Amino acid sequence: MTRIRRPSPQTAAVLHALADEPSTWRYGYELGQQVGLRAGSLYPILMRLTDRGLLESTWESEPPAGRPPRHLYRLTEAGHELAAEAVPAAAEQPPTTHTRPPARRPGVLRPAEFGGAW
Repeated sequence: MTRIRRPSPQTAAVLHALADEPSTWRYGYELGQQVGLRAGSLYPILMRLTDRGLLESTWESEPPAGRPPRHLYRLTEAGHELAAEAVPAAAEQPPTTHTRPPARRPGVLRPAEFGGAW
């Protein structure tokens, strides 16, 4: 039995950004700026989607002088299908809320506050 997982909100955002202009090749940096992800989060998503056949990737054919070629990405047909499913599902999810850590109990010292070796 194959388990189908819903894409993370970050992956759904990348899929949505690529689906906005489906026939256009997009640079990773440009996508990161659009969806608000840093390289350490964005590029693993792009690599995973490419490995799963959801994105096509290629190298820039004629980079400007003095700059190395960049990787370009766009959705495959399977990627279009996933984007169509993932984007509405991501919109239905309630926003995450961050909770505060539990309050410290009075009179309980943490090791760093103890000032001595254990």
